[in-house]
Amino acid sequence: MVKSDLVTLLVQKRGLKPKEAEMAIDRIFAAIEQALVRGEHVELRGLGVFHVRRYRGYLGHNPKTSEAIAVPPKRGVRFRAGKELRDRINRAAPPSHSDEPAASRAGAPPGDAEHAA
Repeated sequence: MVKSDLVTLLVQKRGLKPKEAEMAIDRIFAAIEQALVRGEHVELRGLGVFHVRRYRGYLGHNPKTSEAIAVPPKRGVRFRAGKELRDRINRAAPPSHSDEPAASRAGAPPGDAEHAA
């Protein structure tokens, strides 16, 4: 899903004009962005939490030249899905072969886990 899909949903569900729907979504995104820039966390009940994580600087190296490079500290955004969202996703998703317990694949030859059923 992309932003234009959200705009279309608002237009269909709420009867807004496309420009109004886009402005509403832009305002929501801007408010979230501003809170994160200030270092605040953003909690959307039923969805999850966005928070800013700080990374320390470190001394890296250029793999081609082995030259030492100082990597400065930075901040990044992390998202942690809430329990309600995780539960909904897990109820909706059909089980895949990779979700099988290892014991059920124990007799399978290495690399043939997807055929062991």
